[in-house]
Amino acid sequence: MLRSPQIDRDRERGDRESLMIQTVHEGRPVGSTAQAAASDAIALARGVLSTEQAGLAALSDALDADTSGLGTHFSAAVDRIAASPGRVVVSGIGKSGHVGRKIQATLASTGTPSFFLHPSEASHGDLGMVQKDDIVLMLSHSGETPELADIVAYARRFDIFLMAMTSNAGSTLGRAADLCLCLPVASEACPMGLAPTTSSVMQLALGDALSIALLDRRRFSASDFGVFHPGGHLGASLRSVQALMHRGDAMPLGTAATPLSAVILEMTRKAFGCMGVLDDDGTLIGLITDADLRKAIERDLNHTTAAEVMNPAPMTAAPDILAAEALRLMNQRSRPVTSLFVLDTARRPLGIVHIHDLLRAGVA
Repeated sequence: MLRSPQIDRDRERGDRESLMIQTVHEGRPVGSTAQAAASDAIALARGVLSTEQAGLAALSDALDADTSGLGTHFSAAVDRIAASPGRVVVSGIGKSGHVGRKIQATLASTGTPSFFLHPSEASHGDLGMVQKDDIVLMLSHSGETPELADIVAYARRFDIFLMAMTSNAGSTLGRAADLCLCLPVASEACPMGLAPTTSSVMQLALGDALSIALLDRRRFSASDFGVFHPGGHLGASLRSVQALMHRGDAMPLGTAATPLSAVILEMTRKAFGCMGVLDDDGTLIGLITDADLRKAIERDLNHTTAAEVMNPAPMTAAPDILAAEALRLMNQRSRPVTSLFVLDTARRPLGIVHIHDLLRAGVA
């Protein structure tokens, strides 16, 4: 059946009007819908963050010590874990389980032996990993998570110390625990109040607080931290210069009486851009760099000695200084230092580290 041109024109006009209706939202002009959606998303994000901030503020307030509050129980938890010869066994399911894994990882990396025990695997043999001297830390927002029942029963049967992190001290888990870290009541950031959001942030923050309190109690140092983080940028930054320095014959060294001609040869052979100057007992008394040589280039190279051109107060490092700290020292001068001699307590050279050694190791 043939259509008239007028019918086609009317249909096109109707399609355009329909498109206009679809692209107008709540009185906004065409083209503004995407901008409005982005603005709504940002406003919603700010609301989520404000709700979670309020939860963290309530958690901080709850730590004010009293005879039965969270602060008292938190201090008791730190004391108990610090004094324990065993490990902290962290467990939880769902979102609490994910948070628990992060808490366990932080505990382990900051000096508190620990591992995560999945509740389902625990019920099928992994309870055998839990020992008498261990401490079990169980996370459950409601405190009524049925999957945790077997671990709770095992801890009670064999008198293993049980800590709970929950929002309901009167729950099954809270009542079964030897010590309950009870989170304060706070609104979830989910508009339906259902998805664990604020409660998960509070669990994570309390776990971080526990880990750092234990770190402080154990006098856990940056060097200790480096032992547990040998890989990547963090591991490189936490290595000592002693682990990266060049030793023995690799060090460019001479005496105060060494003529500049010999200094040039020594610096060329060792390729560190400098030479350490020693006195008769092997103590470092100065340093000559490429810049010092350029200033002295017009002198008689065979009759000018190292003592005449050296810097008598060079920057040096102790063997236990961290690589990251060494790099900071080398870069803090107006003219960056490219090499550091590493000295013992008597100021005798143990080795030398070049800035390229630090960069190759991943310190930056």
